Amino acid sequence: MKNNTYYITTPIYYPSDNFHIGHCYTTVIADCLSRYHKLKGEDVYFLTGSDEHGQKIAERAAAAGKSPKEFVDPIVANAKDLWKALDIEYDRFIRTTDEDHIRCVQRIYEKLYEQGDIYKGYYEGWYCTPCESYWTQSQLVDGKCPDCGREVKLMKEESYFLRLSKYQKQFEEYLESHRDLMQPESRYNEMVNNFLKPGLQDLSVSRTVDKLSWGIPLTFDSNHVSYVWIDALSNYISAMGYLSEDDSLFQTYWPASLHLVGKEIFRFHTIIWPIMLMALGVAEPLKVYGHGWLIIEGGKISKSLGNYKDPRIYIKDYGVDTVRYFLLSEVPFGNDGQFSELLMVQRRNSDLANVLGNLVNRTLTMSNRYLSGKIKKNDVSGAPDASLQAMINDLSVLLEDKMDGLRVDEAIGVILDLLRRSNKYVDETEPWKLGKDPEAKERLESVLYHLLEAIRVSAIALMPFIPETSKRIFEQLNTSAKSYSDMAYGKVDEYQVTANPEILFERIDEKSIGVSEEPKAAEKPVEESKPEITMDDFSKIQLQVGLVKSCKKHPKADKLLISQVDIGDRTVQIVSGIAEHYTPEEFTGKKIIVITNLKPAVLRGETSEGMLLAGSDGKLLEVVSVQDLAPGTKIY
Repeated sequence: MKNNTYYITTPIYYPSDNFHIGHCYTTVIADCLSRYHKLKGEDVYFLTGSDEHGQKIAERAAAAGKSPKEFVDPIVANAKDLWKALDIEYDRFIRTTDEDHIRCVQRIYEKLYEQGDIYKGYYEGWYCTPCESYWTQSQLVDGKCPDCGREVKLMKEESYFLRLSKYQKQFEEYLESHRDLMQPESRYNEMVNNFLKPGLQDLSVSRTVDKLSWGIPLTFDSNHVSYVWIDALSNYISAMGYLSEDDSLFQTYWPASLHLVGKEIFRFHTIIWPIMLMALGVAEPLKVYGHGWLIIEGGKISKSLGNYKDPRIYIKDYGVDTVRYFLLSEVPFGNDGQFSELLMVQRRNSDLANVLGNLVNRTLTMSNRYLSGKIKKNDVSGAPDASLQAMINDLSVLLEDKMDGLRVDEAIGVILDLLRRSNKYVDETEPWKLGKDPEAKERLESVLYHLLEAIRVSAIALMPFIPETSKRIFEQLNTSAKSYSDMAYGKVDEYQVTANPEILFERIDEKSIGVSEEPKAAEKPVEESKPEITMDDFSKIQLQVGLVKSCKKHPKADKLLISQVDIGDRTVQIVSGIAEHYTPEEFTGKKIIVITNLKPAVLRGETSEGMLLAGSDGKLLEVVSVQDLAPGTKIY
């Protein structure tokens, strides 16, 4: 392995049916990490693929009246199309039916057999066909497969075995000085306590052709074919040309920097695979990370359970970057996480529309309105500038810490922190006021320059996560300063931004999720008109501009937000039923219209000293807001 290389892999997925959002989760994270290391200037190789042999596929193909290869070909084509739709940039999609992989696997079997690490024997155990795994009686859960919960059957057959037990002591000694192999740390203890301490059993690695013909034929025994793990795991080195005439990729990129896998196959990648490599005299991978599952409707997303949509439906409805962003930001990496279409739309509205999209659009709009889109760097600074500059300059360091630690969701968090801070900077500097003061032109230019720099640096940081959106932002900024080395304040001398800024993310009505059509007009409830009032009645209402200084969720009511609102001469607390439409983060900093002479009321234990104005059509709710008026300004 050469310096400055990064080799990352996904598991090779089992194409027994079209891929679901769980496959997308793993692959999008791998793509994000690959793009990040490319952004840093590293030489990256990104491998994904399909594991196409085995009994389950043979049975499904037979039921469909096809050969196994005929059965998997359209599924693999569908998977490649899905990766394209998700903007996945892999270097190779390996299939275990590829000729170079087959030759490599046969040579690995030969090598292990010739040195005595594979031997023939008989295997008897409880076999789960869907998982293609044998289990001991003690490993079964209520007599069923511990992984999938399905029925198992007792089988005895001739098999070749890999001598895992021979290498147990050597492997344990290796682990003592290579704890990083197993990540996260919690899975290390699980592997040691559940599998190493009880003692490793030799592994069945072949099936007889009368039991299973859909496998790679063993060259030293025509009655046997490869079985699962030597075949599947070898893809990581067969794709590199291992044991071939041209092994330049292997010499350049091996050992792998990161194998990214689901937790259900973590054991195979962190015990069987390293021991295989030890037996072959090949270096072990540097790190294997076992992430959690996406959970939907209380269970793991599964093809066999049928509890999923084609991911392209989500991409079509909400955009590729919305799907990518949700998968990368919602789940603390390593844990199980909830997948929900509603949660995805809420993330889009709160983070992408209200924080990122709003900042970009209003900054470009003000740049055009006040300075014809031409913004130069100058030294006219103000009080909030230093803190914003510091956050801009710190972003690359914070991002590197999170990404190198595989805390992908936290990496997005530090980018969002800068974007939220930038939105608050707008409220602090009030460029709409500066734009009306001819003597404040240079200060206005400085404020807008700070905002454009924050947007530019954030857009660089977002390239691995939402690449299409980053591209659209740079097209509007009209700057080429978008490399990793450009992630610092002051890299652009002058901006000439687009004259026609586009909306990056339209807000989506959350109530529309799952609704197939609009209710008919006759079915909509008819609201009664309120009685007429006089001017005297209206004059009793005191309306003022309020600036939301801080906001939090009500501890006892999911639909309520508690806001501290500056109304000029004092700060009042307002409790409002808008939590289904605004997050505390996106509501903070808004300038709203408030009824300030309303008698205080106690709502679920919290005092509300006013009421904000909002409108709703039954689905979408929007709080009435202003832009240029100062807190406390009276509304007539």
